[in-house]
Amino acid sequence: MFERIAELAIRRSRLILIVAVVAMALMGALGAGAFGKLLGDGYDDPASQSSRAGEVIDEKFGGETNLVLLVRASQGRVDTPAAEQSGRALVADLKKEQTLQNVISYWDTDSPALRSENGREAMVLIHVRGEGTELDENAKRVIDAYTGPYEDVLSVQAGGAAAVSSEMGKQSGEDLILAESIAIPLTLVLLLLVFGTLVAALLPLVIGVIAIVGTFGGLFVLGSVTDVSVFAINLTTALGLGLGIDYALLMVSRFREQLATGASVDDAVRRTVSTAGRTVAFSAATVAAALGALMVFPQYFLRSFGYAGVGVVAIAALSTLFVMPALFVVLGHRVNSGRLPWTKDAHSSSRAPLWGRLARTVMRRPAVTALPVLAVLLLAASPLLGITFGTPDERVLPEDAESRQVSSVLREKFNGNDDAALLVVIDQPVGKAPLESYAAELSGLKDVVRVETSAGTYADGRSAATGPGNTALGRPDAQQLHVVSDLSPKSDDAQSLVEKVRTLTPPEGTRPLVGGVDAELVDAKNSIGDRLPIAMALVVVTTFLLLFLFTGSVVQPLRALLLNLIGLGATLGVMTWMFQDGNLSSLFGFTAQPMEVSMTILMFCIAFGLSMDYEVFVTSRIKELHDLGEDNESAVANGLGRTGRIVTAAACLLAVSFFAFGTAKLSFMQLLGLGSGLAILIDAIAIRGILVPAAMRLLGRSAWYAPRFLRKLHDRIGLSEAGPTPEPAAEPPHAKHPTRV
Repeated sequence: MFERIAELAIRRSRLILIVAVVAMALMGALGAGAFGKLLGDGYDDPASQSSRAGEVIDEKFGGETNLVLLVRASQGRVDTPAAEQSGRALVADLKKEQTLQNVISYWDTDSPALRSENGREAMVLIHVRGEGTELDENAKRVIDAYTGPYEDVLSVQAGGAAAVSSEMGKQSGEDLILAESIAIPLTLVLLLLVFGTLVAALLPLVIGVIAIVGTFGGLFVLGSVTDVSVFAINLTTALGLGLGIDYALLMVSRFREQLATGASVDDAVRRTVSTAGRTVAFSAATVAAALGALMVFPQYFLRSFGYAGVGVVAIAALSTLFVMPALFVVLGHRVNSGRLPWTKDAHSSSRAPLWGRLARTVMRRPAVTALPVLAVLLLAASPLLGITFGTPDERVLPEDAESRQVSSVLREKFNGNDDAALLVVIDQPVGKAPLESYAAELSGLKDVVRVETSAGTYADGRSAATGPGNTALGRPDAQQLHVVSDLSPKSDDAQSLVEKVRTLTPPEGTRPLVGGVDAELVDAKNSIGDRLPIAMALVVVTTFLLLFLFTGSVVQPLRALLLNLIGLGATLGVMTWMFQDGNLSSLFGFTAQPMEVSMTILMFCIAFGLSMDYEVFVTSRIKELHDLGEDNESAVANGLGRTGRIVTAAACLLAVSFFAFGTAKLSFMQLLGLGSGLAILIDAIAIRGILVPAAMRLLGRSAWYAPRFLRKLHDRIGLSEAGPTPEPAAEPPHAKHPTRV
């Protein structure tokens, strides 16, 4: 297959490049509209109880509160005549907005729950109509129109889910621009240092741009037919730039190496595609398998990263396999043009003797060198013993974000947080007596401040107020109960309260649904936990099969999986130590909170896939030398010597793309960027440099073991290179060490 790709590139190089340019133009035109198709949120399971509760509220009660306006009196209290007059005028204006419904305020209801304890602030609860981009646009328009001073008597700030989502989307775009403005120039500088020539340094950027633009076009198409998260854009840019550069780096290095042996351009292309091209194909398959596992989760936030990840990997690999060889044919020896003045000669070889010497040192005393590294990695992983999980809320925003400030005021100055209440929905007719009894039992639960119903308000197990109650919470065919607590939203106690409410005996013949932010967190964790074993099994099995097809060994896939899991454990442990335990929070400007469950899963899949990326890079060259007749230790040392420089450069380039997101102001994007970048460096240095040669030395010849029937299977379906061609001269004999038995 790879030989045919090479021949196609040699015969039709200009046609391939023309087709690539046309495709880029088309995908760029589509991709320009991607932002308008992508959505915020997407953290909830549509089939969960909390999601179904939200659907009933939308259908029968006009929608749950998703926007909270915090109204503050400029002077005095909100119930002074001037403040009350302005407050009623504000509410009247809001009720005229066609995109709003269920506008409930302190001035309409005289409810003490909607006024702060000091009387200076009041809440206006609103449901903004719409879904996806329509909801975001409606919320933004209302926020822009009504926040700030109002009639010189009041000041208005926006909070609630719609306001948080709006600010997160805006901040995400700003973070992306800043990260790319840092990553791209640094990447170009590093490429120039790696290659020493301008032309060779620019070629990987070409593949990176193709991968990003092509994936943007794909996201536009997907966003037109299904829900796709706007945060998929961030992954596309980081992964597209990094992987495109990784793959192109491998190809360019191998092509220049072949030219340095005296091979013709055509022969250099053939050998490059059959070796480095094969490595790229397998590498892309392993990364795509890891990211594709995200599609088993029902939350479209996670699925979106699967769409974007698989798309960007596929486009990067295809452009590397087809466009890059065509560029080699057209450029020929001019790939070494543009030599930089401080370089003595264009680097024609990717060999890094330091890595070869390091590998030999490790293999002489594998236990002595590997055990300290293993101990450090296990120590770094130890914070995982205390890991807890949450979902994104206003705390992922900077402290000066308006919606975050509003949430803080609601928690600190109001008697219970109506915005974070549990929403109990009964989608059947309920008599007044059973409803009152059920509400009284709910109000008697520990930490419940009150329960609001159409029959009245209840606290401490009994009715707390006279009157008809909130009639908006009742319909002939359905009832809604608001369970307000004084617990911090998404805390362990708040999640425990969800379980208590769900296990309480409901009115006979009814099956209540419990929603609200705490219920959404409980359901998200359960949903992801239920599907996580399936996702992990898919990743492990697919990776094992791919590495078996690649190496013909059953030991190599197991060794790769074990070492990669150790590196990933260390990465996740460090991220838990930072983002959950709060270490270095002042340096990076984030607020410590439980690990965001979706982003942690995403980071694991990305880091696992990229670890396998470098696994394939290194193993491909080791296997190539082993197949040419070198013993195990020599193949490992020379393989690492020839790939060490490439892996190091690729890791630094890809880490730069992710570390640039450490400048983000959204804390979960910082988590993704810093965690992925750290995982890449741990893998490239500690795993590939130390633990791989140690493991290979300890395994010896058994590293390439496979049962006879599997060897026969690999001979039939495994992808192997064409017959060997001359290699660049190996390291001089005096650099080698005697084989140790």
